[in-house]
Amino acid sequence: MNNSTRSPDSLPVQPRSIKAVLFDLDDTLWPIVPVIARAEQVVFEWLQANAGAVSRQFTIDSLRQRRLELVATNPVFKFDLWQLRHAALTEALKQVGEDPAKADAAMAVFSEARHAVTPFDDVRPALTSLQQRLPLGTVSNGFADLGKIGLANHFQASIAAHSFGSAKPDPAIFHAACAALKVAPHEALYVGDDPLLDVVGAQQAGLQAVWLNRFGRTLPVEVRPQASCTSLHELEAWLEQTAVR
Repeated sequence: MNNSTRSPDSLPVQPRSIKAVLFDLDDTLWPIVPVIARAEQVVFEWLQANAGAVSRQFTIDSLRQRRLELVATNPVFKFDLWQLRHAALTEALKQVGEDPAKADAAMAVFSEARHAVTPFDDVRPALTSLQQRLPLGTVSNGFADLGKIGLANHFQASIAAHSFGSAKPDPAIFHAACAALKVAPHEALYVGDDPLLDVVGAQQAGLQAVWLNRFGRTLPVEVRPQASCTSLHELEAWLEQTAVR
């Protein structure tokens, strides 16, 4: 836990009473980069076997680049990553004369691989401990299914951007999670790995925020979370020392 490495102007914001804790998912509860890389590889292998013309004309990288380009064409794609991937696959299938309906099957393959995550070692014990003291929830821009992953029983509320209709850092998605847990925004703590989406986004919505820095990253000096932790065990210790109820 680190609250003392920055100048006085950028010291962490003082915490207030906390009555609920909300979590980001990807890179907070499990590492996501290797999972997505593997899922994209599995889908490409499926395309090689079932829609060969796509795999001959496109690569994993060119499909990824096309998704980035498509984001600007439809506001839905900014918060619904499933729809974005589906649209890119549909477009690629049509372009090479393959049946665009194969996008559904390809996305089923991707979704299964995308849910093959391994939570960090501290996640299950920390959530089990925390849920005995506070209501817990999640707010995510991804489309992970906590039931499939086996973590849903730890949370009283889970808000996902693709089903809610907007994404972090929109204050509305944070406020929806607070309402689901029956707490005011200032009574909720948000825990996440992204300095802007998670820390600044939550604070601008009126929540408190802890930066979870699992990967030894550097926090921008203008970002001032209530605390910085490297694990959920550190988060537990900080909550014990500071601001729970």
